[in-house]
Amino acid sequence: MKRISLNVNGVDRWVLVEPGANLADVLRNQLRLTGSKVCCDNGQCGSCTVIIDGKPVRACLKVVDELAPAAKITTIEGVGTPGNLHPLQVAWMTHGAAQCGICTSGFIMSGKALLDKNLSPTREQVRAWFNRNRNLCRCTGYKPLVDAVMDAAAVMRGEKSVAEIMPKAKEDGSILGSSYIRPSAEAKVTGTWDFGADIALRMPEGTLRLALVQATVSHAEIKGIDTSEAEAMPGVEKVLTWEDVKGRNAITGLITFPSNKGDGWDRPILCRDKIFQYGDAIAIVAADTEAHARAAAEKVKVDLEILPAYMSGFAALAPDAMEIHPGVPNAYYEQGVVKGAETAPLIDKAAAVVDITTYCSRQPHLHLEPDCGEAFVDDDGVLTILSKSIGVHLHHAMICPGLGLEPDKLRLIQNPTGGTFGYKFSPTMEALLGVAALATGKPVSLVYDQHQNITYTGKRSPVNINIRLACGDDGKLSAMETDWWLDHGPYSEFGDLVTLRQAQFTGAGYHLENIRGQGRTVATNHAWGSAFRGYGSPQAFLASEIAMDILAEKMGEDPFEFRYKNLYNETSTTPTGQKPDVLVLPQLFDMLRPKYEEAKKRCAELSTDEVKRGVGIALGIYGCGLDGPDSSNARVEMTRDGVVVYNAWEDHGQGADLGTLTMAHEVLRQAGITVDQIKLDMNDTNGPNSGPAGGSRSNVFTGNATRVAAEMLLNAMRKDDGTYRTYDEMVADNVPLVYDGNWVAAACTDCTPETGQGDPFPIYMYEVFMPEVEVEVETGEVKVVKFTTSVDVGTIINKATVDGQIYGGLAQGIGLALTEDFEDLELHNTLKDCGIPYPKDVPDEMEILYLETPRPLGPFGAAGCGEAPLTAPHPAILNAIYNACGVRIFRVPALPEVIKQELEAKAAREGTASDLVH
Repeated sequence: MKRISLNVNGVDRWVLVEPGANLADVLRNQLRLTGSKVCCDNGQCGSCTVIIDGKPVRACLKVVDELAPAAKITTIEGVGTPGNLHPLQVAWMTHGAAQCGICTSGFIMSGKALLDKNLSPTREQVRAWFNRNRNLCRCTGYKPLVDAVMDAAAVMRGEKSVAEIMPKAKEDGSILGSSYIRPSAEAKVTGTWDFGADIALRMPEGTLRLALVQATVSHAEIKGIDTSEAEAMPGVEKVLTWEDVKGRNAITGLITFPSNKGDGWDRPILCRDKIFQYGDAIAIVAADTEAHARAAAEKVKVDLEILPAYMSGFAALAPDAMEIHPGVPNAYYEQGVVKGAETAPLIDKAAAVVDITTYCSRQPHLHLEPDCGEAFVDDDGVLTILSKSIGVHLHHAMICPGLGLEPDKLRLIQNPTGGTFGYKFSPTMEALLGVAALATGKPVSLVYDQHQNITYTGKRSPVNINIRLACGDDGKLSAMETDWWLDHGPYSEFGDLVTLRQAQFTGAGYHLENIRGQGRTVATNHAWGSAFRGYGSPQAFLASEIAMDILAEKMGEDPFEFRYKNLYNETSTTPTGQKPDVLVLPQLFDMLRPKYEEAKKRCAELSTDEVKRGVGIALGIYGCGLDGPDSSNARVEMTRDGVVVYNAWEDHGQGADLGTLTMAHEVLRQAGITVDQIKLDMNDTNGPNSGPAGGSRSNVFTGNATRVAAEMLLNAMRKDDGTYRTYDEMVADNVPLVYDGNWVAAACTDCTPETGQGDPFPIYMYEVFMPEVEVEVETGEVKVVKFTTSVDVGTIINKATVDGQIYGGLAQGIGLALTEDFEDLELHNTLKDCGIPYPKDVPDEMEILYLETPRPLGPFGAAGCGEAPLTAPHPAILNAIYNACGVRIFRVPALPEVIKQELEAKAAREGTASDLVH
């Protein structure tokens, strides 16, 4: 150990450090300056960026011993504080640039270092700076971040005032439809917003730190577990195995459909007899420090008999494949689609038919904040788990039996969360934390590193779809046939539901009366399938939107106009037979048409022999809800100080706090309640069950429930003369102060497994995608250089929030199309190697064209918005690649080597044809 002095934020601090200690750990663990976030621990994400002597430095890579004796270190805590913000922090809030907020400190520090040396950067210089300093964001699509830097620079140059860049208030006091700043923003931009790993550092003395013993193979039988050496290691309190789990030792998948051949109890908490996938938890080490726990975990010996690993649906469906879960076939659920007349005769006599197979990859979520959580048994004997859960009540039901607890003895609370994009729709570490807290009787914490985060959390389920799409002489669609399988990994939770999504969305958006299809959910030994933004629709639209492009070409028609004449009309129904809630697709195409014509002309002019430029089109649709008669609950309470709103609208960056505040305020402002008089109490199973924050349901369902509760309170406050009671008058008149609001999509029905027909969603979102790409002919490299999209998500509740959702979704779509994958366990285990887009990979030119069609059932006319931008940007990009260089790609990601190979094959074909002519 060495005693050294660090000058941090202008103050000299003495610390004792181990040789080789990195600056991020010293700042966080010893100085408790937790504004610097550690997400990757290898310099790939920039979340821990600090400024040292004027230069941005990734603190996780900086060895403290190597610091110059007079080095001046500035952290986010030294830039601005709540109530005394730096212009960058103000601009960050104004532009909604702090969505989940995990990357915010690093970006602001990096941006400050830039502006300290250059107060007049161009947008391209800002983007290049962030890219060079490896600043990653998964939420925003980067554009709002650049906007924020440009505005802050203008303030610092004296060209604008802080007031000028702040959102403008409406004259009537409403914040609905404005860019009002979310309640959590100030804490996020000052580094004072504590995420799960920060809370772990603030747990009381005696908290045990956990480490997992995990499988390093994908399929094996467990012959024995020897914990004796680990138990003798320094600091170890206990090593836990399946024998320490008091309940069923399984997480229930809450099977959706009775025809599912599994029982839903196939995911163990701690593996007993078998390993089902890489990373499966076999044991938990509880020790006094994380270092001691991890060291001891390395000493646990597991005797395994390796079994064949089925790493794809192709392998698991092979005739000689063994059953991954004995007694349950690998293809454990089947979903049919039957709509209209028989399709085979129609296809036989069609004017044109497309028959293609597409494959949508195992896209990793690549949320920057690694999974983390804490647990303890409170004074009432209730196990309390703090985690990144985006479904606290759902997860309560899923883990309670496995832990052996009565429902009233388990409480889940969501921590401030650094992005999930859906992976936390599945419980990940909640049950592990519960087992450890119950078995040791002490508080516990568990924080994954990024390798664990990537390899041991759920992924988008890959889907292989064969589609046959036909049209008549007039170019109108006549029939569609589909056959697909979905690789859901080894655990069945929600696998049948995402398989159903293929039936619901393949071919959606078009007047298509006759459909036949059959799909299967397949168990494999790859990563388990979990919810991911767009949930099932990206796989579906990859097939139907490429098929539409090819069919247009076969008919000699422009792909834009071919789509246009086949869009939903007054007589159309969805693939499930449901009447569309609104007809907006023609208007969205009309908005985009002049932009499309300009893009075609621009691409033709800018294409060269070396770099080809093209434009593509695709449409995407998604429903708001969890299928059928979904519901949500909320509560409001009048207090002496104002109103408290309770719900479980879990926030993983989408702005649940602002959504709740806006919905409640829009009602209660009629009684003179101001925004600052509304307090939020959210995301605790001790409060109302609002359902999980997935499927873009919360804005509709929990928004409506919050609105209903607020309206009930408003009605109770109203006097006969039309004025409103104060709190004291409510008490004096003996009027109840608490009101529970409930909202149910009562008219919705489930889709059947046999036909896929039903009315699953009360509200849909609609989006049309138009990317422009450049393809480098020699290398096959593709760059999206511009992205224009037209969107209808109903009434916009908050403009900055919806902008951010669209930009972020488009960026994830670019990653899905071109770079992102989780296929090779040895290769795809870091953020960079999984293909996460950096600023240089996402265009600054992103334009959103909004159509606001109020939804009859939406709160104030709103739909959801989170899923829409990731429904179909990727087929649009693949269509643009074809438009640019004439090669069709049918699977994502479309890697450069794949495109180059196709270009070479195309050149060979054309050369052969030329030889034949001559």
